[in-house]
Amino acid sequence: MYKRIRDLREDKDLNQSQVAKMLNMSQTGYSKYETGENDIPTAILIKLAAFYGTSVDYLLGLTDEPEPYKRKC
Repeated sequence: MYKRIRDLREDKDLNQSQVAKMLNMSQTGYSKYETGENDIPTAILIKLAAFYGTSVDYLLGLTDEPEPYKRKC
């Protein structure tokens, strides 16, 4: 999971400070998510998935498909 959030950030040419600002947190706090030092709270996972246009399942490594699941109504 931690590698995925780093890879997504780098793919968007963003630094940790930019992502941390979007999450209203410090760069140091965000860095600890990328290194796995701190677990990522559910609310932050949801924000990251929305920000990167992917699913929480992808961030968690439950699927290798980065595109979010589209529900059929």
